[in-house]
Amino acid sequence: MGDRFGRGLVPGECALRSPRDRTCPPWPHRTQSDQYLRWVPNDVLAAAPDRRRIIVLFGGQSAEHDVSCTSARHVLAAIDPLKYTVEPIGITRAGEWVRCDAASEALELGADALPDQLDASGSHVDPLALLSNTAAGSPVVFPVLHGPQGEDGTIQGLLELRNVAYVGSGVLGSALSMDKIKSKEVFEAHDIAQARWRGFHSDDLSPGLEAELVADLGLPMFVKPANMGSSIGVSRVADDRALTAALQLAATYDEWIVVEEAVTGREIECSVLGNRDLDVSVAGEIVPGADFYDYEDKYAAGADLLIPAPLESNELATMQQIARRAFRALRCEGLARADFFYEPAGRGWLVNELNTMPGFTPISMYPKLWAESGIGYPQLIDRLVNLALERHARRAAHRRTDH
Repeated sequence: MGDRFGRGLVPGECALRSPRDRTCPPWPHRTQSDQYLRWVPNDVLAAAPDRRRIIVLFGGQSAEHDVSCTSARHVLAAIDPLKYTVEPIGITRAGEWVRCDAASEALELGADALPDQLDASGSHVDPLALLSNTAAGSPVVFPVLHGPQGEDGTIQGLLELRNVAYVGSGVLGSALSMDKIKSKEVFEAHDIAQARWRGFHSDDLSPGLEAELVADLGLPMFVKPANMGSSIGVSRVADDRALTAALQLAATYDEWIVVEEAVTGREIECSVLGNRDLDVSVAGEIVPGADFYDYEDKYAAGADLLIPAPLESNELATMQQIARRAFRALRCEGLARADFFYEPAGRGWLVNELNTMPGFTPISMYPKLWAESGIGYPQLIDRLVNLALERHARRAAHRRTDH
């Protein structure tokens, strides 16, 4: 990357970025030592021929399209240009893959030139040709895609068929974690505590179901699409008169619906990083600004985030142990954010869900928790890329066509 003055950006100390001596703004989620940018001549970048090629996928055919575009902006900003060459590739809401020329041009001016949210638009690109082109080196794909058609095993299946390394969980781990009903069934099979719940197909909506749910789970309760994130399509139901509308809303996002009891407890999350050997971050606590941690709370800074969460050391250790168990039970790899409810005087730690491609926005918990744990944004990118390569090599050793 470089600017019109012939200089590139890498993490480090802030230096002059133009003849007018403008200073560099801080990058999000950086420690004090690496929150600024410094300029490096383009010939230094050119002298780094072993840079790894990264394709950053974002956008997608999901109600979480906009969140993905914001997450991808901050992933692009954190990638070290001395180590990686970056190709921003958007997926439009219609499913077209595009080379995001505007994002690439902004990167040439420096990470701070990127808009707050990327736009999944640009020149058309054939996904198979893109993934098959190894002239510039075999890529590692970072699928910064949230929700269905991206986080649910679909993109992961394409990348497996093309034999391309990618960040995050594989097909099974992604699919299980995305589907709240299936993940809850896995947790039950592994004796991992969770809130009481019911799951069913939208075809099963019938007279009498609402009364059955109220009798089984009590009020208030939460109604959710089984395959969606960012609290989209989620309703908190405080009286049975609102239950029908909540079920109908959830059914507009997915044919499978999950209904959960409302837990009176603390909402606490941690970040998991690794494949076989797992690191778990410190905990963060969410204090919702609304009735629950909804879309506005998550992405408009409506909630208070307590990092680190006020926990005793034994409480933190227990949560981290359960997070590892849940991660392995769902066959996750690379990364995940583990979400819990905590009833200190009741049932203790209750797993809510694991998110295999958590947000990377400025207020997202996943990178914030790692920053608090001592892993800055650029180092986190390095770890994720290395985990992708390690997993790809390990799986390649088992690819056999003979018998």
